[in-house]
Amino acid sequence: MLNYTTESYGGLTESCEEKGTQPMIRTRLRRLRDKDTRKLIAVILAGKMLGIVALLFAVKAFGWYFGSQASAATLRQVAVKADDIVNPLNTVWVLVTAFLVFFMQAGFMGLEAGFARSRETVNVLLECVFDTCLCGLLYWAFGFAFQFGTGNGFIGHTYFLLHGAPQTYGTTGVAFLAFWLFQFAFADTASTVTSGAMVGRTAFIGDIWYSIAVSGFIYPIFGHWAWGPGGWLGNMTLHPLSTFTHGAVFRDFAGSTVVHTVGGFIALAGAMALGPRLGRKFKKDG
Repeated sequence: MLNYTTESYGGLTESCEEKGTQPMIRTRLRRLRDKDTRKLIAVILAGKMLGIVALLFAVKAFGWYFGSQASAATLRQVAVKADDIVNPLNTVWVLVTAFLVFFMQAGFMGLEAGFARSRETVNVLLECVFDTCLCGLLYWAFGFAFQFGTGNGFIGHTYFLLHGAPQTYGTTGVAFLAFWLFQFAFADTASTVTSGAMVGRTAFIGDIWYSIAVSGFIYPIFGHWAWGPGGWLGNMTLHPLSTFTHGAVFRDFAGSTVVHTVGGFIALAGAMALGPRLGRKFKKDG
């Protein structure tokens, strides 16, 4: 039977719903009067409070850490999306300059046809047109990948067949295909510079072979050294060269070396290897 009583212990008043619980309560109240017991309880409470504070701090720290990582990832995604936005002004300017470089092909065609003999005129005109078509296919398939694809200091190995190409090239805001067209015009120019010296020295099949070599391999690989991402010549990544140049790097802003000098040296090598044009006779002193 329940017996409701109220008893006082040292100024503490406690109500008990059941008479059988009174001895247990009295025992605990007596322990609270002990100094060591109160210290033990204080230590336990302090430890629990410290544990709760540590837990809250850990939750806050983990939330801040993963939240900052997520924010950084979001910022990176936003940056990538921002890089994908095509800048109309930059793209139009690159396209205009690409068309101007392409008009050089007509100039080269007229120049080479004018310097060649009349019997070689048709061969020159056909070779210049065919060289542009062949260079376009080679530069699309692997030439651009060798030159501007990411790789090592000597050659690139991405963007084969323009696979995986982004909307814009780097952070320039220029449409990727516009940049490709601009660089293709330079690749075609390097091959056409070579053809000027080969007129009258090689047949049409010979023109095809050196066009493949120049447009597909020689020009793109050398272009990667100077203009490509991580190219050793444009960054002087080779330690002996960087020591020799005191940190100076190679720069070619208009293609005087990458385009015209490369094409000129290939033309010189071809002229030296093949000798005078057919039907031309020179004395021993030239």
